[in-house]
Amino acid sequence: MGLLTPSGKLEIADPSWKLVWSDDFNGQANTPPDPSKWNHATGGNGWGNNELEYYTDRIENAHLTGDGHLAIRAQREDYQGMQYTSARLTTAKKFEFTYGRVEARIMIPKTQGIWSAFWMLGANIQEVGWPNCGEIDIMENIGREPKTNHGSMHGPGYHSSHPMTGTFSLPLLRRSLLSDTYHIYSVEWEPNVVRFYVDNMLYHTKTPQDMPRGSTWVFNDHPFYILLNVAVGGNMPGNPDGRTILPKEMMIDYVRVYQR
Repeated sequence: MGLLTPSGKLEIADPSWKLVWSDDFNGQANTPPDPSKWNHATGGNGWGNNELEYYTDRIENAHLTGDGHLAIRAQREDYQGMQYTSARLTTAKKFEFTYGRVEARIMIPKTQGIWSAFWMLGANIQEVGWPNCGEIDIMENIGREPKTNHGSMHGPGYHSSHPMTGTFSLPLLRRSLLSDTYHIYSVEWEPNVVRFYVDNMLYHTKTPQDMPRGSTWVFNDHPFYILLNVAVGGNMPGNPDGRTILPKEMMIDYVRVYQR
């Protein structure tokens, strides 16, 4: 579906994919991400996972680096009654789309107790709630597992501890980690199929035939939006402990959406 150039960019070889939205995070250092493209979701309510961070809209937690990257920083500090801060960005109501190839070039952080994510939610979440809106997790990494990416889908009957999940892992004997450099995380979302890739290597495919008996495929014919965040603590990554090193940053080179 595509070729990696020496710079690490992905060139789409299939001419039927046309770029329809992107952010290359160009701008002055220590400025916020483009407010015409991104919202800040703020608060410290645990976010359904007993998380420990307060998501802010401050430069300290999400800023452009000045060299074409976005940094989302999780750090330890007392803020609004919480002990950690981070950022959660969404394109809700600013860019929502139905079907496409969705990709981002990201360098993930590694340390115990953090959870980096690049994902999508159904834009009808306010009307039908979660998980009926659908969720597609393109990149999820638990900071203590820097060789592993999780690609998952959540919906009614396959959510929380029982999502439809695939895992991409670097070989155990390989010295490099996903956190050592940038990698391209992507999905191709089309009617009745979602394909998951790391660096354009297909590692996971899901269709309605893969769902648990009696459950519903909620990924057709309605728009989704994009999210980027770094969580601290909670059910999935576990809480920070004596091994945890903060602050840590998830670095994003670009986010792009193509459609046929």
